[in-house]
Amino acid sequence: MNPLPSLIACVGLPGSGKSTVGRQLAKRLGWRFMDSDQVIEQRLGCSIREFFEREGESAFRDLEEQVIAEICRDGQGVLSTGGGTVLRLANRQVLRQHATVIYLHSPPDEVFRRLRHDQNRPLLQVADPLGRLRELYHARDALYRETAHRVLETGRPSVSSLVHAILAQFDSPSLSAVAGPGVASSTARN
Repeated sequence: MNPLPSLIACVGLPGSGKSTVGRQLAKRLGWRFMDSDQVIEQRLGCSIREFFEREGESAFRDLEEQVIAEICRDGQGVLSTGGGTVLRLANRQVLRQHATVIYLHSPPDEVFRRLRHDQNRPLLQVADPLGRLRELYHARDALYRETAHRVLETGRPSVSSLVHAILAQFDSPSLSAVAGPGVASSTARN
């Protein structure tokens, strides 16, 4: 068991449940919830999709790197990152150093089932979104694992079960009532 950190960050493919699980985890802990994509959109005054189309991925990744660094310096709460956050070495390093990082591992087929009607994810607006998710998975899985302190298999458990599994990783007297029974589907990483 590890002590409860001050910042927990969720990483994983788009649609792996980072925002949903992160929001519920923050609620259970009574902590602030931050979604890096929402922070970016607030700064931009437009959607990520619009900015992505207008300025390109590189400009988006530059801004994302700034936002991740700022949030990690602030250091308290639960953070949901964008699916591509781990593409930048600087992001992987700052997350690993300043947060306990949970990789919500979802296979591409499961993510596709969740996202098949979502029109707001720029990287999935292609002729073959499942194929694109498979490409993203193969390109990013190792980076998610490199960044993560723990890997949590999302499969089909409820959000509540996933939150319990995350809380069960930490040793804190104040969590005993919050955590409830843990789900033994996560693996620890050093």
